[in-house]
This record gives sequence, structure tokens and C-alpha cells, in this order.
Amino acid sequence: MGTVTVAKNAGFCFGVKRATDCLERALDARREGERIYTLGHLIHNETYNAYLEDRGVRAVSAEEIEDIAKAATEAHPVTLLIRAHGCTRETLTLLDALALANPFFQRIDCTCPYVKKIHRIAAECDAEECFFVLLGAASHPEVVGIMSWFDGEKYVFSTPEELESSLSQCKRDDLHKKRPVMVAQTTQNLVNWNKSQKIIKKLYTNAEIFDTICSVTELRQTEAKELARRCDSIIVIGGRESSNTAKLYEICRSYCGNTVWISSAEELDRSQFIAAQNIGIVAGASTPSGEIQEVYKTMSEMKENFEEMLESQCLTLNTGDVVTGTVTHVSDAEIQLDVGAGVTGYIKADQISNDPAFKLTENFKNGDKVEAFVIRVSDIEGVAELSKKRADADKNWKTLVEACESKAVLEGKVTEAVKGGVVIFYNANRVFVPASQTGVPKDGDLSALVGTTVSFKVIEIKQGKKAIGSIRVVLREERRAQEAEFWAGIEVGKAYHGTVKSLTSFGAFVDLGGVDGMVHLTELSWKHIKNPAEVVAVGDELDVFVKSFDPEKKRISLGYKTEASNPWNIFKSQYAIGDIASVKIVNMMPFGAFAEIIDGVDGLIHISQIAMKRIAKPADMLEIGQVVDARIIDIDDEKKNVSLSIRSLLEEAASAAEAMPEDYVAEDTVEEEATTEEQ
Repeated sequence: MGTVTVAKNAGFCFGVKRATDCLERALDARREGERIYTLGHLIHNETYNAYLEDRGVRAVSAEEIEDIAKAATEAHPVTLLIRAHGCTRETLTLLDALALANPFFQRIDCTCPYVKKIHRIAAECDAEECFFVLLGAASHPEVVGIMSWFDGEKYVFSTPEELESSLSQCKRDDLHKKRPVMVAQTTQNLVNWNKSQKIIKKLYTNAEIFDTICSVTELRQTEAKELARRCDSIIVIGGRESSNTAKLYEICRSYCGNTVWISSAEELDRSQFIAAQNIGIVAGASTPSGEIQEVYKTMSEMKENFEEMLESQCLTLNTGDVVTGTVTHVSDAEIQLDVGAGVTGYIKADQISNDPAFKLTENFKNGDKVEAFVIRVSDIEGVAELSKKRADADKNWKTLVEACESKAVLEGKVTEAVKGGVVIFYNANRVFVPASQTGVPKDGDLSALVGTTVSFKVIEIKQGKKAIGSIRVVLREERRAQEAEFWAGIEVGKAYHGTVKSLTSFGAFVDLGGVDGMVHLTELSWKHIKNPAEVVAVGDELDVFVKSFDPEKKRISLGYKTEASNPWNIFKSQYAIGDIASVKIVNMMPFGAFAEIIDGVDGLIHISQIAMKRIAKPADMLEIGQVVDARIIDIDDEKKNVSLSIRSLLEEAASAAEAMPEDYVAEDTVEEEATTEEQ
């Protein structure tokens, strides 16, 4: 066991320390009979909250506030502290009203200044012109409070993927008319926040983004990442309800496999750190310094005891030996072996296979012989930690060397993202793939590859059994093969199902499966449009066809609109001269009014065809948006013009009235007079 290092920024952040200091002052100044409450737990730390309960401080919900305030008297005054996460605007308004109504009830606002800043941002946004977007956990008290300060349309997204999926859909609705305002929960993961900013900038050019992640959170996360890279074991200390502690655990876990999350030193399992060379300790913003010191003390004592054992005992096995043992016990967590000399060897599941679905109980039984590499030995305890993967790696190294020489394509799982690249395990051997060879864009998120199975080539073998691989080489070869197959089969008129990749002022680029084609602006719609975004959005799936192509320049011109979707053809299939149509007035001119017959086809109602009498202008009889019945009196196929007449229908109705028999009219008159007399 080597060093034990505590992160510099571990423990209480500024906001939490400010809240706890405020509470301590309130306790020190507490008068006899005074009751002190906190709105929810002041911080997310079980030990600290238990300490507060012992001192008579009770955490209450918003629903209890009114009863507590009303019960405050001169003999039993009440002080209520708002937690560091803050509260909703409605709750704060209620507290102020209660404090004003009862002089023996007071509230102390311990909301973190960083959270208060987000409240102000939300409150100052124009609810009619904007919509509010927050990256964080929807149920977290801090997020619930923030969202209450914005009155308009608002959304909470927990991941960049959820943000992109939802806003891409919303952009097709009325939401695209508003300006997005985006903030983050103060403890948000920096990687996710950076991803989210890129997504919203891509979807909305007018987005207003506020960087609201606490600066201490940034330092804490960056330091945790660096510490996890250097250490082979990490201890994360913090409450189970703490959002920032959860994010620290996620970050450390992605860089260091042996990462554990505890609330206090009492939860430490020392057996997990027997083989650890370097141990790092990080802590969430709600972890008291006393808890951190207790964990550090425990691990330091363990380190000293371990070193004393190694020095005082004569080891019968040496680190680095390869031994063959007999299996004596099998569980899903590990197998135990008799390796002789009174030493019991054990191999943990992660030192046997990288496959989480691999079941030890299904693949080993008592009596099996297993060859393994000695990682650590403790003669005092009579145990040795072994690795089958390491022994297998030595035997399988030759496979990687041969693959490098033959340029063979191999397949392996990406197990971790490290500084400068990712690591692939192949037949128990470690292959390093530099970032430039991963296929991930520059400055992209390499951790997205972790856990995926990829094809790669070994491009270099270095001394010390170091293999350098490339995923990009295989991707490039696959892409070239895919492109060659595509160009071999392309022809004018051929239909493809593609995805909109990007938009420009002159059209949309569509991914046809590794090869891009362009749909010109004029091909997107039969109507005149100024921007492709009026019809399609990035990510939309389209059925297109090839209009022309140039294999040498790698250019493909695509068509999207078809004769079947031509509004004029649709109109001709539904209407003919003499038909009556219900039309909507869309424009007025001195010589007449234009009316929409179907989407994309308008007809002209000449001023002489609007009424039976002479009128000065169309607006005397019609208004924009009005729906009227009109007869189609002419269709010009060549010019795509339609002439309409309201007058024709009016004249027809007048003629019908004149032609009505006189006796029928008389009967109607008699009936009307009789009805009048009865009334």
C-alpha cells in the first residue's frame, strides 16, 4: 500500500459552510424556550443532520411552516433557516408574510449566493419572449426552487441527450419563435454542461446561456478527475442524497475502477484496499471536515499496519510470480485457490474477465487448475491476491504482435478513458488508443466510448509490452468500402431514405448512409421559402431521390418534392371549373382579393366578382382571414391561375328567389302572420 491523498477542495463549499456557520450562530444565541427549525435538511449529510437533531434542531417541510409560525409566542419564539439549496418563490413569499404577521417568528435565508443568482436570472427573463431551460435533476430541491422563479414555459433536462431529443421536437412547434435561456444546477457535471451548450447553440442561434455551475464545484470535479487518474483506489465521502457527491462518484468511477462511496468512516471495508498502491480521498460539498479526517486517519493507520506486516514477515510468494493453484471455493464475486506453502490465493471477478455477464460459478468448479499472476501477498493473513487476466495477457501477447504485422482487424471492449486516449482490453491485454486514433472529433467526449465493443488495428508495438491501436483506421476503411459500394449502385431517379445532417442558406445536406447529398432550397417545397428550416430540421428523416450526381467531385443533387405532392396537381384532382369551394381571404389588392383554395394554391376574386353591385375596393365587402364560398369560373393550367366568383353564387341565389312560385310565397306570408297573431 502506497500513499493516501486527500483532495484540496474536499468538504464544505462556500455556500454550505455559510449555511452551517449561520446555524451555529443561531444555536449559540438561542434564548430559553426558543425553537429552531430548518426548511428541509440544511445540507445533504446524514451525520451532520443527526448532530442537529441531537441539538434540538428539526427539519420541517413547506407544508408545516404556517402551523409552526402561528405557534410562535414570546415565551417560545421560532427561528426557521432556509437551507443552502433555497426554496420556491411561493414559500419565500409565505415566510415573509408570516414573519410580518408574527413578531416572534423569524426566518433566516441561508440560500447559497450561487443559487440566488440563478433565481434572479429566472425572475428577470421575459416570460413571453423566452422559454427557460435548466440542466439538472428535476426533483432536487435546488432545481424545484429555481424553476418556481420563472413564470413562462420551462423545462428541466437531466442529460444532454434528453435536451437534444426534446428541443429538436419542440423546435418544430411554436417554441422556435421564443428565445431559450439556459442555466445549470450549481453542482452539474462539467462534461454534460459543455455538451448541452453545444447542442442548444446548434438548435438556437439566439440562445442566452448563463454559466451557473459553482466555481468550487468546477475545481472539485477537475481535482477529483486528476486524482482518480493517478490513484488505483478512490474513496468518495458524502451523503446519499447529495447531488454533487453523486457527480464526484461518477467522475472518479469513470477513471478509477475501484471507487467506493461512503457516508462515514464506519462504512469502510478495509479488504477493498489491501492491494491498493495509491488511495485518493474526495468529499462532497456537504461533508464535514471531521468526517474527512476520520477516513484519512483510518486509511493511514491501515497503510502503516500493512507496511509493518510486509517488513516483519518472510514472504513465501513474490509479487510478479506466475503460479498454478487448485480451486477450493467458487462464488460469483471471486474464486479461492490453494497455491501451496500454506497460502490461500484469491482472484476477484474483475481479475478474471472484463465481461460483466461472465459467471464464475458457471465456469469454475472445485479441483480446477488455474494459472495466475501474483499481484500482492500477505503472509500475516496467509492470502495472496492473484490475477488470471494478467497471466492470460502474458500468454496472449503474441497474438497482438502477429496482428500488428498482418494488419488484422481485431475486436475488443473499451474499458476506460484516460489522459490522451482510451484503453481497449483484448485477450486480457491492454491496448492504448490515442485520442487522434479513436474517431472521436477533437476535444470530443472520449468517455462515450467506454463500455462499447469496437473494431481496431494494432498499429505499433513498443518495448515493455505496450500496444498502440487505432479505431479510426478501421472506421476509415469501412467508410471507404461503404462509399465505394454506394457509388457503384447510384443512378438518377434512385430513391433513398436519409437523415438531414446540416442546413445552409441554399439547402439541406442529407446523409444517405456514409455519403451526403444536397437538396436545394427550391427542391424542398413547392411553395416559395426563404430558409430550409421552414420545412426540415437537423435529424429529420427524408425520402429523397437522385436528380444528378458527379462521382469525380463526389456531389449528389437530390430531389424531395414530387408531382404527387404538387399543390397544383392536388387542386386539379379535387376541383374543376364550375365547382364551389370554401376559400379563405389571404390578401387584398385594388383590383380584387386573393383567396386560398388549398395549401399552396390561391385564386383571384376580381373586384367585379365580389358583389352584385359596384364597390370601390375589396375591403368594402371582405376582410383578411374571412372564409367564404366562391365558384371556380376559370383555370389557367399554363399560368397556374384560378379565377373565383362570389357574385356568381349571389346571382344564382337571387334568380332562384325570383323563380319561386307566388302562391308558395303567399303561404309563407300567411303562416308568418298567423304565428305573429298567436304570439
